[in-house]
Amino acid sequence: MQPLEKSLRNKLESTIKEARDIAELAAAAALEQLGVGAAVQFKHLNDTEKELRRKLRIHGRQLGDVLKADQTQTLSLLIEEVAYEHWHRMLFAKFLAENNLLMYPDPVEPVPVSLSECEDLAVDEGARNGWELASRFAAKMLPQIFRPDSPVFQLILPPEHQLKLEKLLNDLPSEVFKASDSLGWVYQFWQAKRKEDVNASEVKIGAHELPAVTQLFTEPYMVAFLLDNSLGAWWVSKIAGLRDGKELRPGACNILKTAGTEEELRKFFALPGVPLEYLRFIKTESGSWSTAAGIFEKWPNNLSELKTLDPSCGSGHFLVAALLMLVSMQMELEKLTAREAVDLVLRDNIHGLELDRRCVELAAFALAFTAWKYPEAGGYRILPELNVACSGLAVSLTKDEWKQLAFDKHNYKSAMAMIYDVFQNAPVLGSL
Repeated sequence: MQPLEKSLRNKLESTIKEARDIAELAAAAALEQLGVGAAVQFKHLNDTEKELRRKLRIHGRQLGDVLKADQTQTLSLLIEEVAYEHWHRMLFAKFLAENNLLMYPDPVEPVPVSLSECEDLAVDEGARNGWELASRFAAKMLPQIFRPDSPVFQLILPPEHQLKLEKLLNDLPSEVFKASDSLGWVYQFWQAKRKEDVNASEVKIGAHELPAVTQLFTEPYMVAFLLDNSLGAWWVSKIAGLRDGKELRPGACNILKTAGTEEELRKFFALPGVPLEYLRFIKTESGSWSTAAGIFEKWPNNLSELKTLDPSCGSGHFLVAALLMLVSMQMELEKLTAREAVDLVLRDNIHGLELDRRCVELAAFALAFTAWKYPEAGGYRILPELNVACSGLAVSLTKDEWKQLAFDKHNYKSAMAMIYDVFQNAPVLGSL
């Protein structure tokens, strides 16, 4: 895993910060053109535009924008949503294209296409330009993330702003889209200005402010250290037969007695793509070596029973690193192909929760992206359902509307009211 070099990280940071400003200006202009915040719909709107305006107003209220007594509606949260979704759909399409993973949705055999090929195909496919078509293809690959039926994507950004966003993406070096941690930095950079504004305002931190001020990207070496000294330590105990007396790699038991250095041990127990460079060993009183963190006796003995959960998974950095470790382990222990191991680990071993819905989308994309890129795993394909979920969703109805779901049963209405009160705290405390 090759992390993003510092100068490229700085380039990515400045690009994303500028993109947020441009995208929010574009979103505000597009929503104003439709009169989404106005009390009365504009007379010049056609039927399609009127229906889109109605859907956007509903969507804005679901996000938390306020419908006032005079029927005007605030737009701040809807503007953020439109800006985020449009920019990130383009960004993810670029990530896919630069890694030969943006697929033309042929029903029999999807084939990879470049952004320039998307430009050539745009007119025939009914798209305004190559970027729009690339974004459509990306959305079809991961509909759970992009939600192509959302009214947000029916909104067309003003061309002068759209061109600026496209230029920002085109100006990013290809290396940015191939580094192992680029996706992890994306959301932190997107939130950077918002975080500064919230901290400067000294307002009470609520559901809307929480993601910006608490989202911190974990550096690759931190992730590697923690996983090497937990999952990696378990691996050593498994391979050396310290758990069940079955040595799975010839010489594993012996090298714990005879090794001269920790580095010698790390090289012996390493896996393809998993060097265990931060795994620490200590010498016991008997003179043999043991992992400094212990052997995790209470963990399952079989990898199929081992569940990893990141309860605050952010953009999925820990999940991706765990995926890479577990796939290599499955391939050695069960003699699986790369494709079989990737699918098995995604289905059985990897779990993530996160308060911020956008982070959940990023984490899901990062896992899928890593699975498709894994060497000899077959590239793009339909993956098992990912065990990543948002635990920060409040009930989007009013309390009275929510209670109506109990129909006329008084006891049920009381229970529904209690559930409503509890889940209203989910965006701050989590639904668990």
